[in-house]
Amino acid sequence: MAHDEATASETLTQHQSEAEATGNRDRYIDFLRAFSLVVVVLWHWGFTILEVSETAVSPNNPIGSTRGLWVATWVLQVMPVFFFVGGYTHRLAFDNYTPGTSRRFLKRRIRRLLLPSLGLIVLWLAIGFGLELIMDPAWTWSAVILVLSPLWFLAVYVVLVLIAPIAIRAHWRWGELVPVWLLGLAAVLDVLRFTHGQGWAAWVNFLVIWGLAHQLGFFYDRLIAAPRRTAWVFFWSGLFSLVALTTMGFYPRSLVGVPGDRFSNMGPPTLAIVGLIFLQIGFVLLVRRNVLHRLEHDERWKRTAAWVTSNGLPLYLFHSSGMALGVAFGYVIFGYRPPGEPNVEWWLTRPVWIVLPFLATLPLLIAYRRSLASAPVVDGEVAR
Repeated sequence: MAHDEATASETLTQHQSEAEATGNRDRYIDFLRAFSLVVVVLWHWGFTILEVSETAVSPNNPIGSTRGLWVATWVLQVMPVFFFVGGYTHRLAFDNYTPGTSRRFLKRRIRRLLLPSLGLIVLWLAIGFGLELIMDPAWTWSAVILVLSPLWFLAVYVVLVLIAPIAIRAHWRWGELVPVWLLGLAAVLDVLRFTHGQGWAAWVNFLVIWGLAHQLGFFYDRLIAAPRRTAWVFFWSGLFSLVALTTMGFYPRSLVGVPGDRFSNMGPPTLAIVGLIFLQIGFVLLVRRNVLHRLEHDERWKRTAAWVTSNGLPLYLFHSSGMALGVAFGYVIFGYRPPGEPNVEWWLTRPVWIVLPFLATLPLLIAYRRSLASAPVVDGEVAR
């Protein structure tokens, strides 16, 4: 035990020295935040089925009709990583402010999130009204809502930013007890929701469960300094709980919404997402050394990581706009509409529906970076 504590202390000191030597930025945190956003983008581009009717445009996915594909959601549903990383960057940024400067902390971080998001919302509202004036299709507003729907996580994230000073002070005072309380509260809220029919409990869990991932991020520097078996504890506890929860015949196996399931594990989040949080935190801790080695010695990893880090947040903000432009281009120019079911044609065209939306999103990224050239494009002073 004494040896483990000494090793953990030496590792933490080494990590702090490395951060200071690299301008106080943790490259792995940069990588995780951008990587998690890009995975979500690729999931939306590659696995969205658009069901278009005369009155609505609605999304679907192939999970419900493709045997075993629910397993992919355990890997590709990476929002827990994003909130975990956000917790670390918020705690570290808040630590750099002197007492009594919570307002400055909140103002800077919320502005970085809301300005581009509000601009995007205004743009699509204008497009919606324009379509009504020119064409008046009945599906206009369902399409606009679909394009803007990925912004849901920003609403939760902004709330977590607003309460970050309180959460960080709770972390300072009670430490490890806070995530334990949040985990227990998430379980109680699920019981209230599913056993006692209290619908409000489901919406409170948006804040509690993502708040748990955020709160665990406060422990990042201690977790990477801990013995490697700590990461395995997170990984196996998350995996075992996920397997148990999703095979008892109650919680769906998919960790994204699937039409036909009794409810979605994601909206609002359930205890299954708590299992995913622990599983993914354990995984990212386990692979940290290997990823950092690649980022240090592999030029392709360096270039890719640099681009993704610079463009992660705007890519997420504009990716659904790029997809909408790609769909519009295919229909207007070629009269082509993607299949509304996961048939052979749909599967064969998956590469096209990753490349085409990406190409359509690139001009939006360029315009964004030019208009905000003097402002950071990624939320947070990463590991500062």
